Amino acid sequence: MKIIWLALLSLLPQQTLIPVKVELITRAVSKTPVLIAYDKGLFKKYGLDVKLWLPPGEFPGAIETPGKMQNADISVDGGVPMVADILANHGPKRLAIASTDCQVRFNIIGQKSIKSLDDLKGKRLGISEDGAMTGFIARALAKRMGWTRGKDITIVEHAQRFDDLKAGKSDAFIADDRYMALAKQEGYPVLADTSKWNQAIAGNSVRVEPNWIKDPKNRDIAIRFLKATVEGMAIYMNNREETLRVLAKYHGIKDRNVANSMYEDGLKMSRRMDPCVQGFKDMFTLPYAGIEKYKPMDFYDESLMKELDKSGFIDSAYRTAK
Repeated sequence: MKIIWLALLSLLPQQTLIPVKVELITRAVSKTPVLIAYDKGLFKKYGLDVKLWLPPGEFPGAIETPGKMQNADISVDGGVPMVADILANHGPKRLAIASTDCQVRFNIIGQKSIKSLDDLKGKRLGISEDGAMTGFIARALAKRMGWTRGKDITIVEHAQRFDDLKAGKSDAFIADDRYMALAKQEGYPVLADTSKWNQAIAGNSVRVEPNWIKDPKNRDIAIRFLKATVEGMAIYMNNREETLRVLAKYHGIKDRNVANSMYEDGLKMSRRMDPCVQGFKDMFTLPYAGIEKYKPMDFYDESLMKELDKSGFIDSAYRTAK
């Protein structure tokens, strides 16, 4: 009977999946809900055939995608660099329709000779780029400390990796979850845990082009993508072992201590994934040239996540996550 049943199933029409191209710009832990959704077939569950692009990895055995993805439908990366690119006329204009990070949480790690943030005055601070998330945190740091950039603190771009600190490119650096875990493991001092600042930021976001999302067919694709990613986030928050497996598989993170440190930091993510409205507003309080031509709402669209929340989907995803 089982053989007959399987034969009958094979005769039924198969679901036609909708192709969608998705790029992950970096490998920060904030992208992990997307990887969980991809690995566990959640995008297919919602009718999507996701072609996923992954950047080069920092750990041996990381899964990488050759070349560069052209014309991605959905881009997953920070809201801050998205705005910076718009202001600099680099690449397509995008909107954040959901976010996994809306509060700063990176650590500022110093050389072993530096004991506090006060000791950093007059010294060099490593970041990735001025228009990146780390650049925003550097601006927030200067404002909090009453420092003048270029006088009281020297910003060193392209010095955001732990290896850059060890090579002496800076006296301290703003470390995301990956590099923070490595630095802590080797005993480098944490000068500031920025998650204690209660500072909003336009963090890692699901980003789409405004004209793309206006098409009802694409809005439907976006809703399907968000449903799968919300379920991925719920699994992240509820299942440490499954998340560590995904980190090992896609990022090559085999060291249990490093993986656990990254995971713990990721627990600070925004569980409900609303766009970072306050984070975009706070970009207007820091000196970003040209931002005065825009309004915060030019950079985000809350309607899709509000729709999912109102339907009860988000609460249901957390109740059933395994």
